[in-house]
Amino acid sequence: MPDKRSMRYPDGREVEVQPVGYRATAEHWNEYFLDDGSVVRVKLVATEIARVENEYDDDGNPVYIVRSANVLSVNSPESLRKPK
Repeated sequence: MPDKRSMRYPDGREVEVQPVGYRATAEHWNEYFLDDGSVVRVKLVATEIARVENEYDDDGNPVYIVRSANVLSVNSPESLRKPK
């Protein structure tokens, strides 16, 4: 497991974290059918997971920071596409 290091919360607070290894078991697409006939598909993909040292939620579970990337796919009708 990688060494402890610091990460910054969105509010600017810096915390000590322990990076945690992981493997994806599934990464599902959320699919949205738009009124203009387009279909937008979005998927969140975790790029890094770290456990915050000495911080716990209201149920006593450790707090994790998950860095991620959004993957986007758009399929629009021909009438909305840029002319070739």
